[in-house]
Amino acid sequence: MQTHPSSVMLFAAGFGTRMKALTRDCPKPMIKVAGRPLIDYALDLAREIAPDHIVANLFYKPEQLKAHLAPLGVLLSHETPDILDTGGGLRHALPLLGDAPVFTMNTDVIWSGPNPLKLARDAWDPDQMDALLVCVPLARARGRIGAGDFTADSHGRISRGGDLVYGGVQIVKTTGLLKINKTVFSLNELWNQMHDASRLFALQYPGHWCDVGYPEGIEVAEDLLKSHDV
Repeated sequence: MQTHPSSVMLFAAGFGTRMKALTRDCPKPMIKVAGRPLIDYALDLAREIAPDHIVANLFYKPEQLKAHLAPLGVLLSHETPDILDTGGGLRHALPLLGDAPVFTMNTDVIWSGPNPLKLARDAWDPDQMDALLVCVPLARARGRIGAGDFTADSHGRISRGGDLVYGGVQIVKTTGLLKINKTVFSLNELWNQMHDASRLFALQYPGHWCDVGYPEGIEVAEDLLKSHDV
């Protein structure tokens, strides 16, 4: 079995409720930031690593995303009749992604600095890791509301709580998804398995990052794009 990732999963199915009126007629990944659909920033990063496949999951207002992504060669994983959350959505997309570990990306963030996918690929050690999460120190996580998500020990193994914010990019082995007896579930359930086996790791991102999950985040992201090279 291949032990290194060769495909990228873009999470694009959500309702975008934090965006309020902006997502009434538009899926969140298609909201414009500095004149471009938000998902295009994730696509730029994904293309830089030349993956075998880029896959996006669709549920909320899928027609707009399909029209935008299909001509770009992105494979589409349609969730129906129900949205499946991140864990269920990733498992549903496995026929398109294959059996190897995969990159996953949230599509509502902006990265400023080196490509997080490249950094994760270079740091990936499948002998020790079942997942490697690219995390941002809270001080460099613009638009973040509240505390961080994780703490890392001296070896990079992570536990819940602390000042590291999960940035929405990871490399993850998918075999554990088959052990979860649910249809709709979060990736947190898979991470919990990996944490308990001491195989959940973090890579600290050296640049800046912005959450664009709510309306005010658009201006913050555009300011970041102006002040840093993405």
